Amino acid sequence: MRFKYLFGPVPSRRLGLSLGVDLVPYKVCSYDCIYCEVGATTLKTLERKEYVPLEEVKRELEAFRSLGIEADFITFSGFGEPTLHSGLGELIQWIRERFDQPIAVLTNGSLLGDPQVRRELMGAHVVLPSLDAGTPEVFRLVNRPHPGVSFHDLVDGLKAFTREFPGEVWLEVLLVKGVNDHPRDLEALARLVEEINPTRVQLNTVVRPPAHGGAPLSPRELEELLPIFGARAEVIAPPSRRNAKEREGLREAIVETVARRPCSKEDLARVLGVNALEVAKCLGELVGEGRLETVRHGHQIFYRTRLSR
Repeated sequence: MRFKYLFGPVPSRRLGLSLGVDLVPYKVCSYDCIYCEVGATTLKTLERKEYVPLEEVKRELEAFRSLGIEADFITFSGFGEPTLHSGLGELIQWIRERFDQPIAVLTNGSLLGDPQVRRELMGAHVVLPSLDAGTPEVFRLVNRPHPGVSFHDLVDGLKAFTREFPGEVWLEVLLVKGVNDHPRDLEALARLVEEINPTRVQLNTVVRPPAHGGAPLSPRELEELLPIFGARAEVIAPPSRRNAKEREGLREAIVETVARRPCSKEDLARVLGVNALEVAKCLGELVGEGRLETVRHGHQIFYRTRLSR
């Protein structure tokens, strides 16, 4: 079964097996981050509205539930900023009443200064906001926000939300080499993180082709920064190069994903968060080994396991 607003479940380093829910079209966001793996923002906005039909999202979720497929989390993420959807709170409550899986929300945090947005997120179990800068200057350089987003309001919103939220807050800090990793900037950022007081601090870096350029920090460099952010900090960025074990993990993730539903090469690249060329190489190997087969639908080629028929 193919979905328009759901993707996965896909393996996630932070959330296990995660069913993604995408509430905004490509690429509607309040930021245009230099490192964004999705691509450049096409509509930079702070307007909250029903970007995709809420009832259609509910129907897809009901259809997914009928398939009996396991997932560890139902996660709001995807092409843009999910808190821009005006029906987010309603949908979170609707899911809580019908699903056993916990709810996670990935957000850039830009709308957390709005008490209404904070109230709507109260029904989630885990919220994963981001903060990539310790000063307004670095914030504008890295996140390229909508003019209506104030850095101080962003930080105050993160503080208020963390105080009010009954679940866990996992704050992501994404570092770009030579941009926001200067010791002075890191110290300012660490002070703010301490004031925000999240449950976890998750250090990340550029791992896929960025929208506007930027180089990654090495795994060792990230590890060396952990003490700055305290005992709650952890590194979540994968190594920049895949070794044999990681490559086999990608192959198995592909097989696991297409066993649930047929996927195109582009589907797999998007939901697994890896380069399409790398996916294509693995697909060629798996088809050659007889583990997967191809099926054409319209002008697209989809992959499925031989046992899935």
